[in-house]
Amino acid sequence: MENIRMLSTLGLMGAMRSLSSAFEATHGIHVDADFAPTLALLKRLRDGEAADLVILTREGLDAMIGEGRVAAGSAADLARSFVGIAVRAGQAHPDISSEAALRKSLLAARSVAYSRLGASGVYFAQLIQRWGIAAEINAKATIVEQGFTAERLVSGEADLAVQQVSELKQVEGIEVVGPIPHELQTPAVFSAGRMANARHAEAADRLLRYLASPEVVPVLRQSGLEP
Repeated sequence: MENIRMLSTLGLMGAMRSLSSAFEATHGIHVDADFAPTLALLKRLRDGEAADLVILTREGLDAMIGEGRVAAGSAADLARSFVGIAVRAGQAHPDISSEAALRKSLLAARSVAYSRLGASGVYFAQLIQRWGIAAEINAKATIVEQGFTAERLVSGEADLAVQQVSELKQVEGIEVVGPIPHELQTPAVFSAGRMANARHAEAADRLLRYLASPEVVPVLRQSGLEP
Protein backbone atom coordinates (compact mmCIF):
# COMPACT_ATOMS: atom_id res chain seq x y z
CA MET A 1 0.00 0.00 0.00
CA GLU A 2 1.28 3.46 -0.91
CA ASN A 3 2.00 5.69 2.05
CA ILE A 4 1.74 9.49 2.02
CA ARG A 5 2.90 11.79 4.79
CA MET A 6 0.68 14.67 5.82
CA LEU A 7 1.40 17.47 8.29
CA SER A 8 -1.80 19.12 9.51
CA THR A 9 -2.81 21.88 11.87
CA LEU A 10 -4.52 20.66 15.07
CA GLY A 11 -7.84 22.21 14.02
CA LEU A 12 -8.46 19.41 11.51
CA MET A 13 -7.33 16.51 13.70
CA GLY A 14 -10.85 15.25 14.50
CA ALA A 15 -12.09 15.41 10.92
CA MET A 16 -8.88 13.98 9.43
CA ARG A 17 -8.93 10.86 11.57
CA SER A 18 -12.16 9.63 9.99
CA LEU A 19 -11.49 11.13 6.54
CA SER A 20 -8.05 9.47 6.33
CA SER A 21 -9.49 6.01 6.99
CA ALA A 22 -12.30 6.57 4.46
CA PHE A 23 -9.74 7.69 1.88
CA GLU A 24 -7.53 4.67 2.60
CA ALA A 25 -10.48 2.28 2.20
CA THR A 26 -11.48 3.82 -1.15
CA HIS A 27 -8.09 4.54 -2.71
CA GLY A 28 -5.76 2.03 -1.05
CA ILE A 29 -3.43 4.87 0.03
CA HIS A 30 -2.39 5.09 3.69
CA VAL A 31 -2.15 8.58 5.23
CA ASP A 32 0.58 8.96 7.84
CA ALA A 33 -0.61 12.13 9.60
CA ASP A 34 1.13 14.29 12.18
CA PHE A 35 -0.75 17.13 13.91
CA ALA A 36 0.64 20.32 15.50
CA PRO A 37 -0.18 24.05 15.68
CA THR A 38 0.43 25.97 12.43
CA LEU A 39 3.37 27.99 13.82
CA ALA A 40 5.09 24.81 14.98
CA LEU A 41 4.54 23.19 11.55
CA LEU A 42 5.92 26.23 9.71
CA LYS A 43 9.11 25.99 11.76
CA ARG A 44 9.44 22.25 11.06
CA LEU A 45 8.92 22.78 7.31
CA ARG A 46 11.47 25.60 7.26
CA ASP A 47 13.88 23.29 9.10
CA GLY A 48 13.54 20.89 6.17
CA GLU A 49 11.04 18.29 7.41
CA ALA A 50 9.68 16.23 4.52
CA ALA A 51 5.98 15.74 3.73
CA ASP A 52 3.73 15.14 0.72
CA LEU A 53 0.80 17.29 1.80
CA VAL A 54 0.29 20.05 4.37
CA ILE A 55 -2.83 21.59 5.92
CA LEU A 56 -2.19 25.00 7.47
CA THR A 57 -4.00 28.27 8.01
CA ARG A 58 -4.41 30.10 4.69
CA GLU A 59 -1.75 32.63 5.78
CA GLY A 60 0.65 29.83 6.65
CA LEU A 61 0.08 28.06 3.34
CA ASP A 62 0.55 31.31 1.40
CA ALA A 63 3.88 31.82 3.19
CA MET A 64 4.99 28.30 2.20
CA ILE A 65 3.95 28.92 -1.44
CA GLY A 66 5.89 32.20 -1.36
CA GLU A 67 8.98 30.35 -0.15
CA GLY A 68 8.58 27.75 -2.90
CA ARG A 69 7.96 24.88 -0.45
CA VAL A 70 4.35 24.25 -1.53
CA ALA A 71 3.30 23.93 -5.20
CA ALA A 72 1.43 27.14 -6.07
CA GLY A 73 -1.33 25.60 -8.18
CA SER A 74 -2.19 22.95 -5.59
CA ALA A 75 -3.71 25.13 -2.84
CA ALA A 76 -7.32 24.41 -1.81
CA ASP A 77 -9.35 25.97 1.01
CA LEU A 78 -10.98 23.17 3.04
CA ALA A 79 -12.82 24.70 5.99
CA ARG A 80 -13.43 27.73 8.19
CA SER A 81 -13.06 27.56 11.92
CA PHE A 82 -14.35 29.81 14.68
CA VAL A 83 -12.84 30.34 18.11
CA GLY A 84 -15.04 29.11 20.96
CA ILE A 85 -15.23 28.77 24.73
CA ALA A 86 -15.58 25.52 26.70
CA VAL A 87 -16.16 24.51 30.33
CA ARG A 88 -15.77 21.22 32.15
CA ALA A 89 -18.80 18.93 31.66
CA GLY A 90 -21.51 19.72 34.20
CA GLN A 91 -20.27 23.25 34.96
CA ALA A 92 -22.56 26.25 34.49
CA HIS A 93 -22.25 27.82 31.05
CA PRO A 94 -21.09 31.46 31.25
CA ASP A 95 -22.80 34.13 29.15
CA ILE A 96 -20.69 34.76 26.03
CA SER A 97 -23.54 36.06 23.84
CA SER A 98 -22.20 39.61 23.47
CA GLU A 99 -18.91 41.49 23.71
CA ALA A 100 -19.79 42.86 27.17
CA ALA A 101 -20.98 39.47 28.46
CA LEU A 102 -17.89 37.65 27.19
CA ARG A 103 -15.57 40.22 28.72
CA LYS A 104 -17.35 39.92 32.08
CA SER A 105 -17.25 36.10 32.00
CA LEU A 106 -13.51 36.08 31.19
CA LEU A 107 -12.74 38.44 34.07
CA ALA A 108 -14.89 36.37 36.46
CA ALA A 109 -13.08 33.10 35.63
CA ARG A 110 -10.52 31.73 38.08
CA SER A 111 -8.26 30.89 35.16
CA VAL A 112 -8.59 30.94 31.35
CA ALA A 113 -6.62 28.38 29.33
CA TYR A 114 -5.43 29.46 25.89
CA SER A 115 -2.71 28.39 23.51
CA ARG A 116 0.53 30.18 22.76
CA LEU A 117 1.24 28.81 19.26
CA GLY A 118 -2.19 28.26 17.72
CA ALA A 119 -4.18 30.75 15.64
CA SER A 120 -6.82 30.89 18.41
CA GLY A 121 -4.23 31.87 21.01
CA VAL A 122 -2.81 34.65 18.86
CA TYR A 123 -6.35 35.94 18.25
CA PHE A 124 -7.30 35.75 21.94
CA ALA A 125 -4.13 37.54 23.07
CA GLN A 126 -4.96 40.40 20.66
CA LEU A 127 -8.60 40.50 21.81
CA ILE A 128 -7.83 40.90 25.53
CA GLN A 129 -5.10 43.41 24.65
CA ARG A 130 -7.62 45.45 22.65
CA TRP A 131 -10.06 45.36 25.56
CA GLY A 132 -7.35 46.48 27.99
CA ILE A 133 -7.77 43.39 30.22
CA ALA A 134 -4.66 41.46 29.13
CA ALA A 135 -2.75 42.03 32.39
CA GLU A 136 -5.70 40.86 34.52
CA ILE A 137 -6.41 37.76 32.41
CA ASN A 138 -2.74 36.80 31.98
CA ALA A 139 -2.02 37.11 35.70
CA LYS A 140 -4.22 34.03 36.22
CA ALA A 141 -4.16 32.44 32.73
CA THR A 142 -3.12 28.85 32.02
CA ILE A 143 -0.97 29.13 28.90
CA VAL A 144 -0.73 25.94 26.88
CA GLU A 145 2.43 25.69 24.76
CA GLN A 146 0.81 23.31 22.26
CA GLY A 147 -2.02 20.83 22.31
CA PHE A 148 -5.60 21.07 23.51
CA THR A 149 -6.49 23.84 25.96
CA ALA A 150 -9.67 22.02 27.10
CA GLU A 151 -7.52 19.36 28.78
CA ARG A 152 -6.83 22.01 31.44
CA LEU A 153 -10.56 22.04 32.25
CA VAL A 154 -10.58 18.31 32.92
CA SER A 155 -7.48 18.59 35.13
CA GLY A 156 -9.10 21.45 37.07
CA GLU A 157 -6.39 24.00 36.23
CA ALA A 158 -8.78 26.35 34.41
CA ASP A 159 -12.48 27.32 34.41
CA LEU A 160 -12.67 28.37 30.75
CA ALA A 161 -10.78 27.14 27.69
CA VAL A 162 -10.37 29.15 24.50
CA GLN A 163 -9.55 27.44 21.18
CA GLN A 164 -10.97 26.65 17.74
CA VAL A 165 -14.34 24.89 18.29
CA SER A 166 -12.99 21.92 16.29
CA GLU A 167 -10.07 21.60 18.73
CA LEU A 168 -12.22 21.97 21.86
CA LYS A 169 -14.39 19.11 20.56
CA GLN A 170 -11.40 16.75 20.60
CA VAL A 171 -11.41 16.55 24.41
CA GLU A 172 -13.65 14.23 26.44
CA GLY A 173 -15.34 15.50 29.60
CA ILE A 174 -15.93 19.08 28.47
CA GLU A 175 -18.81 21.06 26.97
CA VAL A 176 -18.48 23.69 24.25
CA VAL A 177 -20.42 26.77 25.37
CA GLY A 178 -20.34 28.14 21.82
CA PRO A 179 -18.31 30.32 19.51
CA ILE A 180 -17.21 33.78 20.57
CA PRO A 181 -19.66 36.28 18.96
CA HIS A 182 -18.99 36.17 15.21
CA GLU A 183 -18.67 39.94 14.88
CA LEU A 184 -15.59 39.78 17.14
CA GLN A 185 -13.72 37.24 15.07
CA THR A 186 -12.35 36.55 11.64
CA PRO A 187 -12.64 32.81 11.06
CA ALA A 188 -9.43 30.91 10.44
CA VAL A 189 -9.39 29.34 6.99
CA PHE A 190 -7.62 25.98 6.83
CA SER A 191 -6.09 25.19 3.46
CA ALA A 192 -4.21 22.25 1.98
CA GLY A 193 -1.35 22.16 -0.50
CA ARG A 194 1.05 19.64 -2.01
CA MET A 195 4.70 20.01 -1.10
CA ALA A 196 6.86 21.09 -4.05
CA ASN A 197 9.25 18.19 -3.35
CA ALA A 198 6.53 15.61 -2.52
CA ARG A 199 7.74 12.05 -3.05
CA HIS A 200 4.19 10.83 -3.68
CA ALA A 201 2.82 13.78 -5.66
CA GLU A 202 0.06 11.92 -7.51
CA ALA A 203 -1.30 10.28 -4.34
CA ALA A 204 -1.10 13.62 -2.52
CA ASP A 205 -3.15 15.26 -5.29
CA ARG A 206 -5.80 12.53 -4.98
CA LEU A 207 -6.07 13.13 -1.24
CA LEU A 208 -6.26 16.88 -1.83
CA ARG A 209 -9.13 16.48 -4.33
CA TYR A 210 -10.97 14.24 -1.87
CA LEU A 211 -10.56 16.71 1.02
CA ALA A 212 -11.86 19.57 -1.13
CA SER A 213 -14.90 17.58 -2.35
CA PRO A 214 -18.54 18.05 -1.20
CA GLU A 215 -18.69 14.50 0.23
CA VAL A 216 -16.47 15.43 3.21
CA VAL A 217 -18.68 18.38 4.31
CA PRO A 218 -20.80 16.40 6.84
CA VAL A 219 -17.63 15.16 8.58
CA LEU A 220 -16.20 18.70 8.73
CA ARG A 221 -19.45 20.03 10.21
CA GLN A 222 -19.61 17.28 12.81
CA SER A 223 -16.12 18.15 13.99
CA GLY A 224 -17.00 21.82 14.52
CA LEU A 225 -15.81 23.25 11.19
CA GLU A 226 -17.69 25.12 8.48
CA PRO A 227 -16.98 24.36 4.80
